[in-house]
Amino acid sequence: MHSEGVVEPMGVFRKLNPFPPLLRRITNFAISLLTKPVARYTVAIPNDVAQLRRAIRKCDVILVEGNERISECIKFLTQSSWSHSALYVGDEPLKHDGELRRELTEKFGEDANWLVLEALIEGGVVLTPLSKYRDFNIRICRPYKLTGPDERAIIDYALSHVGHQYDFRNIFDLLRYFLPVSMVPARWRRQALHFGSSDPTRVICSSLIAECFHRVRYPIVPRYEPFPPGFEPMRRVAGLVGRFRRPPRAAPGLLRMVSPTLITPRDFDLSPYFEVVKFSVTEGSRFDYHSLLWVDETADRGGGLEKSA
Repeated sequence: MHSEGVVEPMGVFRKLNPFPPLLRRITNFAISLLTKPVARYTVAIPNDVAQLRRAIRKCDVILVEGNERISECIKFLTQSSWSHSALYVGDEPLKHDGELRRELTEKFGEDANWLVLEALIEGGVVLTPLSKYRDFNIRICRPYKLTGPDERAIIDYALSHVGHQYDFRNIFDLLRYFLPVSMVPARWRRQALHFGSSDPTRVICSSLIAECFHRVRYPIVPRYEPFPPGFEPMRRVAGLVGRFRRPPRAAPGLLRMVSPTLITPRDFDLSPYFEVVKFSVTEGSRFDYHSLLWVDETADRGGGLEKSA
């Protein structure tokens, strides 16, 4: 028990401790370096935001080829073109909280009706307009046959993370995971790898989205394991009609969920359970390759054009 007016030594130490301010400065400096745009970035196909808004659906995963230094690091680590992922939530945040609705409407205007949820290295988990990625190479991955209740559960869980911080430790853990096995210490070689800071308020972009789908047991890139000896999966027969139908193909094995902290943006692209949605060029029956304008390679390099015959 301490008498009044006596200052505890630990309290003085916390105030005089120079390490937390120094750590914040180092972190801010690292963030400024990592988020610096690269010198060259090329958009393969210009994005039509109006078409994108018509094509996209809630719970679609947007893969982004980023234009920052951290993007180059992630693309190298994951051996992929995609360095970032975001979850499309549309106007759902406007329906959840009146105060949040006013804040988003004042900040983004009409764009607040088309929002994505993402984890950014400099801002943590935030809501941003879909139009932000107008000038980026992107891909839409759509979960196949996702049910309405699961869609709402995914969005609710994702929105509950708004304001959480970015998990830097997971990036370094992923680095050692992608190293050749011979370079990884034996104590790190284990099947059940759960990376990250173990702090639920710290996330990275793809891991947060993977966790959302994991909660409704929707597969991304699960591992198949052989059935135990003597085990045979039961086949459902729906009434009399079902008896005359062709039996479904037998499952190749039991599924085991991969830890969400090991999921990278490219996994949504590789997943057989996510459809790739094209929106930029081919819109219904309007696309006609005969009407495209091509540069005439045989003409003057000053800009001769030719139209497909």
